[in-house]
Amino acid sequence: MQRQDILYLNQKDVINCGGLNMAHVISDLEKVFELHNKKDYVLPPKVALRWGDMHSEETIGRINAMPGYVGGEVDIAGIKWIGSAPQNPHKYGLPRASALIILNDSEKHFPIAVMDGTIISAMRTGGVTGVAAKYLARKDSTVAGIIGAGTQNRTQLMALKEILPKLSTVKVYDIMKERSITFSKEVSQALQLEVVPVSSGQKAIEGSDVIVTATTAKEPVVKAEWIGEGCFYSHIGGYEAEFAVVEKADKIVVDDWYQIKHRGTQTTAMMFEEGKLNDSDIFAEIGEIITGKAHGRENNKEFIYFNAIGLALDDIIVANRIYNNALEKGIGTTLELWEKPIWS
Repeated sequence: MQRQDILYLNQKDVINCGGLNMAHVISDLEKVFELHNKKDYVLPPKVALRWGDMHSEETIGRINAMPGYVGGEVDIAGIKWIGSAPQNPHKYGLPRASALIILNDSEKHFPIAVMDGTIISAMRTGGVTGVAAKYLARKDSTVAGIIGAGTQNRTQLMALKEILPKLSTVKVYDIMKERSITFSKEVSQALQLEVVPVSSGQKAIEGSDVIVTATTAKEPVVKAEWIGEGCFYSHIGGYEAEFAVVEKADKIVVDDWYQIKHRGTQTTAMMFEEGKLNDSDIFAEIGEIITGKAHGRENNKEFIYFNAIGLALDDIIVANRIYNNALEKGIGTTLELWEKPIWS
């Protein structure tokens, strides 16, 4: 019997293999959404390990298991195991999220790689907004308004800057004022954007061409009357937008409507559960727009609401590129799974 090894990639290895290259992440995600639209994938529902009901995630946190298989020429299976603890930053000085990704050979089903998934998870979530903005935001967008000054909105802005060349000003609001100030200084320098802290969510959103919310809010932080004509809103977190925001949208676009309903934590899922949103109200999944089966933005007056739950397919396709780059560059640590299996 043949020896079986796996390649281990720590966070530095992932970065050295292109983990922070947002242009490549966006390209990966466009490809995976095309495959998603063609049904060339396997995607079991997310499993959430909680210490309470779904609202406990906002305070205690959760650990998610996210398996999937990406078809086409990618042809790789894997799983992301990701913990999210909202108290980590202020209580322990640690990131809110931590993740591992395992890749498996699609034929023999053996594990071939284990890698840090924290960078990949953050980048692909930002990248999903980037893909959506490419098709749904106004090309002349110059002002973005974001609520939440954590890691996630950092990668959201990385993606928006990649897609929207005229973006120049960002307004950021966080319930912790010092986080907004620190975020503004760091991101202004890193992305060469004018990032300014504001004193309320309303000030962040009013007058913005693009809106992103990435928070652990327990109640809505976005009101419909704040949103102007022609806006693109990428809703990342849970119950962040009041129902009237979704009702105001000219188009509702999602990544995977079934998965959103199954997860049940976001505004659209809550509306569906209460009978206030129907399947027919969803204009399209983003893969349908990428493949030309549905139109994206058709004029500069549309308010387009985009809701992504986040798919294991996103993580797996990015992780696969990282893995292939590692093999090419000779990066990572080879770990022996077994020299000879005890049973066969």
